[in-house]
Amino acid sequence: MSPSRRLDPLLRRAQDREDEVAKELAERQKALDVHQSRLAELRQYADEYASAQLATTSTAQLMNRRAFLDRLDNAVQAQSKTVDNNRERVDAERARLLLASRDKQVLEQLAASYRAQEKQVENRRDQREMDDLGARRARLSKLEGEGEGEDA
Repeated sequence: MSPSRRLDPLLRRAQDREDEVAKELAERQKALDVHQSRLAELRQYADEYASAQLATTSTAQLMNRRAFLDRLDNAVQAQSKTVDNNRERVDAERARLLLASRDKQVLEQLAASYRAQEKQVENRRDQREMDDLGARRARLSKLEGEGEGEDA
């Protein structure tokens, strides 16, 4: 089996690994998008609630409002941490994809190099065969020419 053919299973495995990592990256990116969307919604709701005017201003209502705003702020902070964690995961997957892609590319270059070498060897062999065939024909022609010269 030729060296380039021996690399085929490794190339398939490298492609599968790259596809697997790309799929994981897509899933992580989708999760990040969802978390970013939730964070934007929470921030918008917190801003709207904070800027809304109260019709009544009793002490209990003000305390409840302040407590709710604090809970909203905590929720925004927690969601922001979740977004940051998901962003880190996306970055890690992106780095893994880059490495997997490089690994596959190295194998592809090696296989291409082997194929080029194999093609060169094949071309040289074909050239030798053509040269040998030409030499045989020349010898046969010469022998036939000598044989006809003796008859005359």
